[in-house]
Amino acid sequence: MSWQSFIQNQIELRKQASIWRQRQCIDGANGRTLHLAGKEYLNFSSNDYLGLTHHPKVVAAWQRGAEKYGVGSGGSGHITGYTKAHYDLETQLAQWLGYSKALLFISGFAANHAVITALMTQNDRILADKLSHASIIEASIHSGAQLRRFHHNNTSSLENLMQKPISGKTLVISEGVFSMDGDNAPLKDLQEIATKQQAWLMVDDAHGIGVKGDQGRGSCFENGVTPQILIVTFGKAFGLSGAAVLCDEQTADFLVQSARHLIYSTSMPPAQAVALSEAVAQIKQADQARSTLNQHIEYFRNNAQFSGMTLANSTTAIQPLIVGDNQASQGLADLLRRKGIWVHAIRPPTVPPGSARLRITLSAAHQRQDIDQLLEALHDFVAMS
Repeated sequence: MSWQSFIQNQIELRKQASIWRQRQCIDGANGRTLHLAGKEYLNFSSNDYLGLTHHPKVVAAWQRGAEKYGVGSGGSGHITGYTKAHYDLETQLAQWLGYSKALLFISGFAANHAVITALMTQNDRILADKLSHASIIEASIHSGAQLRRFHHNNTSSLENLMQKPISGKTLVISEGVFSMDGDNAPLKDLQEIATKQQAWLMVDDAHGIGVKGDQGRGSCFENGVTPQILIVTFGKAFGLSGAAVLCDEQTADFLVQSARHLIYSTSMPPAQAVALSEAVAQIKQADQARSTLNQHIEYFRNNAQFSGMTLANSTTAIQPLIVGDNQASQGLADLLRRKGIWVHAIRPPTVPPGSARLRITLSAAHQRQDIDQLLEALHDFVAMS
């Protein structure tokens, strides 16, 4: 088969299965609204949970950082790309989250990949929740370690896998809040099982950090759990991008020597690190925003009863509405868009077959009337069906 035939065949297969992805070049967006081609939409697909993307103090901090450091880092952190802005942010994160060290990465995907591939070898075992993020699964495969996936949030399944002997190390991996289902992991139980078997626990809390726990310290803090490896990302509640790995000092020293994404990638711009430091300060004092977000979640759930569709069992900002059929989920997203509401349809392979959904996300930046408009449009769709 020629290259051209291969590519064309793969494109046609995706279109026929109604899983064809298309990007939209938007004019701009925040936690509440999105602009495209001169039209404003209510934005229910953003991960900007606290509305910090356009926070004036965060924006001003980035501008100050750019004036001082320029707009790029100029190299890897191992060469010339590690500045006082990076050091200060790492120190701030470690103190806030209760760890000895924090290491900055350019993305959550890079952080997960770097840590797993550096720590795990051929003789080791990774036990990951079945619904773990693609970056975790891909990194686990690339590490060469034995990968086993326990049933979602099922501690008995994990314990059964743990009983099988292994000559090397064992790493248990879960998310704090799952990105496509919005549900919470049983972190305390996972830590107890891992500790009992002398395994390490790694938690990716991308969707919990900033919105859960005292001062927004996240899912682990809320559950009184301190995993050996904590991944926090900055593309959600922080309103920016990038990620950090929290760990003890010895593990951090090892990762500085071994994490290829840290060694061979240009570090994040120092100006971004300055902005992230301000975002941390805002998150610490965002009790009112977290309260508003929780009120929005409760209000939406209390009023979202739709025959033919199932609202997932989530108490977080991620509120998946399970449609099932790929084409129907995209059709509903298109209908909402015509009504001025931006909600993205999530289809396989991102989610399991038969579970296509609208991934509705709520933000503290939303207003009650915005949620009412979304609910009204969904009720209209059900009435038409």
